[in-house]
Amino acid sequence: MNSKGSFLFVPYTETLELFGAKDALEICEEVYRMHARGSVVFSDPPSFRMDTAEFNNFWHVKGCLLSEIPVSGVRMYSYFDDGDRTTVGTLESTRFVVLNDPVTSLPIAIIDEHWSYGLRSSAAAVVGCKWLAPKAPRSVALIGVGTMCSTALQCLTTMYDFEEVRCTSRRPETRREFAEKWQDELGVPVVACQTVEEAVADADIVVGGTTSKEVTCQAEWLKPGVTFISLAAREINDEGWAQMDKVVLDDWTLNYKVPWFQQIADKGLLSRDMVHGEMWQIVTGEKEGRTASDEKIMIHTTGLVSQDVAIAHRIYERAQQEGEGISLPRAAEPAS
Repeated sequence: MNSKGSFLFVPYTETLELFGAKDALEICEEVYRMHARGSVVFSDPPSFRMDTAEFNNFWHVKGCLLSEIPVSGVRMYSYFDDGDRTTVGTLESTRFVVLNDPVTSLPIAIIDEHWSYGLRSSAAAVVGCKWLAPKAPRSVALIGVGTMCSTALQCLTTMYDFEEVRCTSRRPETRREFAEKWQDELGVPVVACQTVEEAVADADIVVGGTTSKEVTCQAEWLKPGVTFISLAAREINDEGWAQMDKVVLDDWTLNYKVPWFQQIADKGLLSRDMVHGEMWQIVTGEKEGRTASDEKIMIHTTGLVSQDVAIAHRIYERAQQEGEGISLPRAAEPAS
């Protein structure tokens, strides 16, 4: 813990150096194991939302206790979206995790999560590829070139040596810039595709991570043996869920609280019985992973605050070890 009378603030620029893709994959997997052991306690209700339509501003607040560490945390996220412009996934949004010591109730840290949130969102799904992806995948397709697909690519390239990366986006200039950047970074061909169908054709792994409110991919475009990673809303057509051989979620109950997911379930296009398993069951071996080379498998995650809190705690520990962060005073009576 911090010195008596203070707690730590870790700003965005420092989190970039303190935390990476391999860390995110490791922690997301371990938190799934915590869920299997029943040591995670969510807030009640698990999510609080405040939508101020007058200002096109939206708040999401979640919290949990990780009793094995132990640490408590509350994640606060606010963004602007007027239909034309959105700050989702950008630095122009509010993103913090507040950590406290559940034994004393004292604050221990405030972590800026603009960097770690993107990594967590991707790693929470990508880690499932250890059990659900095809053997030695050669190609990956990215639907979208924003934060989600960028961090997904970073996570995936710690696990696989791809021969080709394909990407697509709504604007030619953004996909072209993305392709040029990552081709230089990875040293493999990165192809900017005009359409989603062109990008996903014959890809071994497909990642959908856009801010679009419309369906971006049709299930029939995906080849047998693909692993489709859905990081956002409606990345595949509603009927496509039932066309998958296996669907794996992070948590059915939390997904069902999301309106678009609830609509798909309520229309009978996806039921809990149709879901092969939740990620903690795959990670622990309670449910089997890929069993055939031609299985179409879908991984969809809505996000677990337990992983956000665990990652924030790791960043806090690293900051302490390396003398990073800004010390802030705790509340105290003023000196007489």
